[in-house]
Amino acid sequence: MSKVLNSLFRGVEILMAAFLAVMILLVFLNVILRFVFSTGFAWSEEITRLCFIYLVYLGTIGAARDNRHLGVETVLERVPPLYQKIIYVFLQLSMIWLMWILTQGSWELARQNLDNRWVATQFPSFLVSGIGVITGVSIIMIGLANLFRLFVLRISVPELVKIVDGSDSNEPEFSLE
Repeated sequence: MSKVLNSLFRGVEILMAAFLAVMILLVFLNVILRFVFSTGFAWSEEITRLCFIYLVYLGTIGAARDNRHLGVETVLERVPPLYQKIIYVFLQLSMIWLMWILTQGSWELARQNLDNRWVATQFPSFLVSGIGVITGVSIIMIGLANLFRLFVLRISVPELVKIVDGSDSNEPEFSLE
């Protein structure tokens, strides 16, 4: 199961890289066309906007999975294990609740915009709010998995909040010193 999830998240990272590449290419191409030929592609702004929105939302899923979102590790380090567990559970439940609100709101907005289309590309407008549903459900599942690891697998809170940053690899860290 872990391999499947890792492959899925790897696919999300590749998709994010593709969205970033499309954004850079379209913006660069539009700048050149406007500067040199006094023209441009009207549709490129809509596609760039959609790529940026998807990039941010998919990045949020990756950040939640890797524990790279804003956290309270400094508070957790200073309290006894029982309070660590209480705070961690509160944070996970808060995250699940907030993502439920995001999911509901995005779903309603997507439903309301089923018949609306963008002007230049004629893409359906629900593509913008639809990614909120995917993000909300994904992060809810991550939060539930974190609670499962805490209570069923009995992984300690310090181990759960440990930031996964690839520092185990042999790659040198970037430093300004």
